Amino acid sequence: MSNPIYLALDLPRLDAAIALAQKVKGHVGGLKLGLEFFCAHGHHGVHEVAKVGLPIFLDLKLHDIPNTVAGAMQSIHVLEPAIVTIHAGGGRAMMEDAKAAAGEHTKVVAVTVLTSLDDGDMASMGVGGSAYDQALRLADLAQEAGLDGIVCSGHEVAAIHKRWKKGYFVVPGLRPADGTLGDQKRAVTPRAARDAGASVLVIGRPISRAEDPVAAARAIEATL
Repeated sequence: MSNPIYLALDLPRLDAAIALAQKVKGHVGGLKLGLEFFCAHGHHGVHEVAKVGLPIFLDLKLHDIPNTVAGAMQSIHVLEPAIVTIHAGGGRAMMEDAKAAAGEHTKVVAVTVLTSLDDGDMASMGVGGSAYDQALRLADLAQEAGLDGIVCSGHEVAAIHKRWKKGYFVVPGLRPADGTLGDQKRAVTPRAARDAGASVLVIGRPISRAEDPVAAARAIEATL
């Protein structure tokens, strides 16, 4: 992929999301539609955004019993997403069934540890070890389940890439060197993530909330 940037289009209004996508489409490689977008606009919204002409990443983070997740996967075949997320925490059987039910051209990637969580959060949830340790454990499980790849922070991607040479690695929570962290606790720069082995760089607010989104997207693209 020539441009690894996927713009997170989590805007409440569909027309605003499409307008932003049209503006920056020359400087990003795809569009990520998350849970907020999908709950607000559904299949119709995805179809409308797809008209922009870029690959669609449906970041739904599916997490339920295997049969339910497989059914959800089948229900989005018609949308032909390039990437769909599930939660690795759903276990191996759920991941296997999700992959089996996905469309032929859809990459299924498992979320390891959300980038809003840190070591303190791991302890409060009863998870042994650090967020880093948990991300590596879940990445190994996703690989064993036959998924295409995982979602992890830029802090873990290099180590996981060494263990999974052909994996597809989606890294969110990215912030330019001069950006604010917001609710991200384990952020890195887009260039650092790319150098560490990221396949896809998910970037939202640094572009979508910039005074000039096109200039912001172009500036991030230039660092890669």
